[in-house]
Amino acid sequence: MATINKVILIGNVGKDPQIRYLDRGVAVTSFPLATTERGYVTQSGVQVPDRTEWHNIVMWRNLAEWADKYVRKGQQLYIEGKLQTRKSEKDGVMRYNTEVVVEEVKILSRPQEKREQEEKSAEQPQPEVETAEKNIESDPLDILGGNEIF
Repeated sequence: MATINKVILIGNVGKDPQIRYLDRGVAVTSFPLATTERGYVTQSGVQVPDRTEWHNIVMWRNLAEWADKYVRKGQQLYIEGKLQTRKSEKDGVMRYNTEVVVEEVKILSRPQEKREQEEKSAEQPQPEVETAEKNIESDPLDILGGNEIF
């Protein structure tokens, strides 16, 4: 019988990705992603608080370089990938790290800081400037229309 190792997450980036290059120039980046299950009140009136889970996200090669360039703390991402557990020993103690190795990613929102800056600048009158070509490096959401999966 076949097996499936598939993870789908929608969550908020906990900190900016940290890229590094391994032997032969292979890029890898990692960052935490938070998913929150909203709290509720039971029928008997008991308040159940929000529950946040932190996931270790890992991206390789082109996805790693893309994430290093465009993913920032506070953004909401859609991620598809697979679970992978690494085992290591430190001071005689075995440690297990479970990670989500990303196969597809989609930016769902801009970081909160950038949204606040845009809202402030929208309140101030802006001079009109015409440009011949769009700056591709400026914002991946503008380029992709926010609807592309990598």
